This record gives sequence, C-alpha cells and structure tokens, in this order.
Amino acid sequence: MKRIRIPVALIVASLLSLTLGAGSSCLAQAMEHHDEKPAIPSKALTITANGKSATLTLADIQAMPQKTLRVHNGHNNQDELYTGVAVSDLLAKYGVSLTDAHKVYHTYVKAEGTDKYWVLYSASELESEMATWESIIAIAMDGKPLAEDGAFKIVAGGERRPARWVRNLTSLTIVTLP
Repeated sequence: MKRIRIPVALIVASLLSLTLGAGSSCLAQAMEHHDEKPAIPSKALTITANGKSATLTLADIQAMPQKTLRVHNGHNNQDELYTGVAVSDLLAKYGVSLTDAHKVYHTYVKAEGTDKYWVLYSASELESEMATWESIIAIAMDGKPLAEDGAFKIVAGGERRPARWVRNLTSLTIVTLP
C-alpha cells in the first residue's frame, strides 16, 4: 500500500474553508500568498461578533486609550514603534468578553485587509491576560500615520515574522465555536 503525504497547510486550509464556509473563503484563497501590490487603503474597520457589527473610523480608534508596541519587523530587519488600541480592549468594548477560559479557547478572530489577505488568530493569542505579548490595531508607526498600510494594521508583538500582520485592515470577525 502506497502512503500519500498531504501537506499540513492543505489540511488546515481545507478545515478552515469548511469552518468559515464557502461564502467567506475558499481553499484557493487560503493557499494564496500575500500579494505585494499596493492595496486600497483602509478607511474604516468593521467588527462583527455575536451577530452584530460596528464600523469604526480612525477618529473612533484615536478616541480610545492608546498603547505603544515596539516590534522587530523581520521583513525589513528594522525595529518599529506602533501606536494603537489593544485588540483585547477593542473586542471588550464591542461586547466580546474573553474572560471565560473555556470560551476563549473556542473563539477565533479573522482579520482581513482590503486586498482580501486574511489571517486567523486564536482569541487566547489576543487576550492580554493570556498572551505573553501585546497585539494592537495600529494607527501610527514611529509617530506617523501608516500611509500605504491604510488607516489600520493589526500587529502581533510576539511574532518573529510579520506574516500574520494585516495591513489595510478592514474587518475583524469573531467566531465562537460550541
């Protein structure tokens, strides 16, 4: 009997396609690499959770308590200082409570940019009480607006490479599985 090797990425992408539904993603999208072409700059951030949506502007995010996050960007081998709102604070403000340990391990967050590049985070990676790093919705880098990265960018401080940072961030979708 011949053994067939299936790449782990293909299995994960297939499971995500089934979990997220064919309408929101497909296997081909999950397997695409991030396109380096300039994307449409993000101007609003939509948060969807528990059947409700809220759309935030840059002014809305600026009005919230700000945090700074110093990270090393492995793509350009530079240290960068981002300013923005902690993801856990933003989710809490819009009704997503991650204090229940059982619930947090069954919740994920899909972050998507205007170029349709998206990544998944376990809610426990974004909850400041559980993670060993901070994750923010950045609105500035080194004291200046993000420019070509749009109004919003998700930055996870604990990652060695910024492959799961999403520039031109336009939506956060929060899903809790039973």
